This record gives sequence, structure tokens and C-alpha cells, in this order.
Amino acid sequence: MAAPMLSVKEIERLLAVEFPQVFNEQSAVSIDEVSERGCRVRQAYREDSIRPGGTISGPTMMALADFAMYVAVLAAIGPVPLAVTINLNINFLRKPKQTDLIAEARLLKLGKRLAVGEVVIRCDGEDEPVAHVTSTYSIPPRS
Repeated sequence: MAAPMLSVKEIERLLAVEFPQVFNEQSAVSIDEVSERGCRVRQAYREDSIRPGGTISGPTMMALADFAMYVAVLAAIGPVPLAVTINLNINFLRKPKQTDLIAEARLLKLGKRLAVGEVVIRCDGEDEPVAHVTSTYSIPPRS
């Protein structure tokens, strides 16, 4: 298996510069690991992510899935900040516990212009997924 184009530290530096509104201490998202065709990221538990009924909100899980796909794409293709989400479909499978969420992204297809992948979100320490996501990213032409 080939090494990723960017390391965790390189992606963190890129995100801090290009997307400080998303990747900062208050957002509580972090990158656990990257590979050539995927990654594992974490959303630390935050009280403000809880919706009525005591569950972690859908928008929190959707944002985590999108972040995971973006990290997976960057790890695979290098520093291309203008890669953008063109589709994201999420299936909520069960009520998540009030704990950290772990998202594992895997690229299913990586072409010149599109990247297609899936993300599985689990509660930290749990085997059963709380959400399954498919997503497509548009990759801008290289100059």
C-alpha cells in the first residue's frame, strides 16, 4: 500500500490556514490517522451538539462525515483546497451516545475529476455504526 500524499500534520496545517472556521480548538474535530485511500477523524463530545431527545444532532454527524471525506481526499491527492462536496447522502442508523464520534472514510473511486467514498460513523468504543454516508467530491483541474 502506498503512503498518503499528505501526513496528518500537513493536512492539519493546510486546514488551519484554509479553513480556520472549521478546523480550530472550538470545533473539537481532530484527525486520528490518514492512509492512501482513507482516514479516521474524531468529533469530541460537545454539549452544544445535543438536540432535543438527548441525541447528537444530525448536522453534527453530517459535518463530521464531510470533514472525514475532505481529509481522505486531501490525503489521496495532496494540497488541493478547492476540492468540494457535490453530493452527500446520510443514513442515520441508531441513536448515538453522548460521547466522541469516530468517522472512518474510505475512497471507493479516485479519478481525475471525482472522488467517491463512504464514511461510517461510530460512537467511540462501539462496534455498531450510528450513521453511514456516501459522498462525492469534485476535484478541480490541476494547473
